[in-house]
Amino acid sequence: MPAMPSLRGAGMKILWIAAAIVIFFLLMASITSIPTGNVGVLTLFGRVTGETLPEGIHLINPLKAVQKLSIQTQSVKESANVPSNEGLILALDTSLLFRLDKSMAAQVYQTVGADYAEKIVEPTLRAAIRASTSAHTANALYTNARELVQQQIQDELTKQLASRGVIVENVLLRDVQLPAMLKGSIEAKQQAEQDALRMSFILQKEKQEAERKRIEAQGIADFQKIVAMGISPQLLEWKGIEATEKLAVSTNAKVVIIGNPKNGLPLVLEPR
Repeated sequence: MPAMPSLRGAGMKILWIAAAIVIFFLLMASITSIPTGNVGVLTLFGRVTGETLPEGIHLINPLKAVQKLSIQTQSVKESANVPSNEGLILALDTSLLFRLDKSMAAQVYQTVGADYAEKIVEPTLRAAIRASTSAHTANALYTNARELVQQQIQDELTKQLASRGVIVENVLLRDVQLPAMLKGSIEAKQQAEQDALRMSFILQKEKQEAERKRIEAQGIADFQKIVAMGISPQLLEWKGIEATEKLAVSTNAKVVIIGNPKNGLPLVLEPR
């Protein structure tokens, strides 16, 4: 008879231990952690509840499951052969930077799924690229229309994907490859244009230099004319008299003959 209470006590201990284990596992199942840069979408028996969890640790209904979706910036690279306005086929390398709109994460998971990038982002990018390039010539795509095409693709993607819960951050055109013959023709044309601009610059510079020399020569001629008008026989005679006076007081040995028969100025003879 004394063994019965001990068996009951052992049974109660086992029940308490089992209850503690169940509570522990229920508690563990009720705790979930959402990593940095993610959002948690709650489902109950496979049905999306519409609830989302931000980053951090959360206590939830253990019957609910959590699908973690990244809201960080993602990149999709697309290399495609696309037509130009003339029907030429170009090789275009494009990168798209995008992220999931966390306020629409539950809707995206419910209507598209966790692989929304493959299902809607990539096909929409390919369609936007073709629509934009077909409106421009190959020459424009290779030269001055790249930024315009890039902006057109980004605007089209923004319009198409915003309602699907995807935020478009940027579109980058990494490379445009033309058919070899067309590329050579465009590069030759560009080189000819650069040569023409360089020659025009040289001619303009030569014209400016010629004009400078003409102005300089005209200035010299005007100066000489003014100086010539100011020189008279009387001035020369006066300068000769001044020179004679200076020679007269000079200590150097010399012979001065007054009265040059040509102009009346003195003749200076150095003795040998």
